[in-house]
Amino acid sequence: MKKIILFISLIISTLFSNVVQESKWPRGETFLTFLEKYSISQKLYFDLEKEDKELCSEITAGNYYYLLENDDGSLAQVLIPISEEIQLHLYKDNNNIYKFETLPISYQEYTEVIAMPITSSVSQQLQEATGNAALAANLKAIFSGAANFRRMQKNDFIAIEYTQKSLLGKPFGQPDIKAAMVEISGKKHYRFKNNRDDKYYDETGKAFTKTYFFKIPLSYSRISSPFTKKRWHPVLKRYRAHLGTDFAAPRGRKIYAAGEGKIEFIGRRGGYGKTIIIRHPNGYKTLYAHQNKFRPGLKRGKRIKRGEHIGYVGSTGLSSGPHLHLGLYKNGRAVNPFKVIRKPETKGLKGKNKRTFLANTVNTMNRLDNEVKNINRKKPTRLGRLASTSNITPRKL
Repeated sequence: MKKIILFISLIISTLFSNVVQESKWPRGETFLTFLEKYSISQKLYFDLEKEDKELCSEITAGNYYYLLENDDGSLAQVLIPISEEIQLHLYKDNNNIYKFETLPISYQEYTEVIAMPITSSVSQQLQEATGNAALAANLKAIFSGAANFRRMQKNDFIAIEYTQKSLLGKPFGQPDIKAAMVEISGKKHYRFKNNRDDKYYDETGKAFTKTYFFKIPLSYSRISSPFTKKRWHPVLKRYRAHLGTDFAAPRGRKIYAAGEGKIEFIGRRGGYGKTIIIRHPNGYKTLYAHQNKFRPGLKRGKRIKRGEHIGYVGSTGLSSGPHLHLGLYKNGRAVNPFKVIRKPETKGLKGKNKRTFLANTVNTMNRLDNEVKNINRKKPTRLGRLASTSNITPRKL
């Protein structure tokens, strides 16, 4: 079922025509400084519910957002995607009062099998063919340690089956590689994703990616607010999201790192207050918000062990009481921490699961090999950047 369209609030009119600007969110900009730039009262932010304030802290520098200004330079409305599912919407109503809401993001999704002979750099060729810079990086990651792409010879092949979201004519989010083959110096290497455990295996069922495990980072009394990716509230008649899990605990209780990694951020972060972000292997990051204080000696770039003490429970930022907000992200996408923390370890495929996987693998191998042999194969889907401006009219209220 199609989601509500991205510009549900930007309804086309034949009477008016305004310019929607597509820009990257500046580094160092916060939702509060954005309001200040347009002379909008910060009371709008402070009157929001706790979950919405936290969503404002999820705005990421470098992500695209969509801005509509009035002729006098004042803000008409803005759409700020904060995940692959949810965006923030700020607009002025008919009474010239600014309103805030969260909306789902509409995107298209397609799956395709592509194959191409290598004539230069794999990264360069894939980006030129698909407009997707992340595809080559993800391809190399799943063959890490097993295939040396620098040894590829002219007319070696790559073949990939993947699913990609697209938004306004450009790749949106991370590509999901289902299967891949790389031919290096005449030898073929295969990887197949097993949806039961999200691990990659070769054609014999040998695993090549490990499941990364996290521990609950503190002793808590209860979960005061669970992870919610996108939910329609039947009473409030709007979409709500909470991109993390809140653990209620006494002020001053110790917080421990959920997994091994390196500190990427330590300091104050909008409504999250005193926050630490740790970057882990396999594309994961964890975020620990509303801390009362940090353990002395921590700084950006410091390596942290799993279970190492990093801070203390507090209620800094916009918080109704002492608790830890734990965010978990995989390749920039917010995920439910408990789906990873409680994920059972899978060391190898056995029995019926292995037989089913290997049977499916044969069919997938044939699709990849046939695409390589097909001299009339289709060119990969090419997505380019959206023009920096487009004619779309303001919200009709």
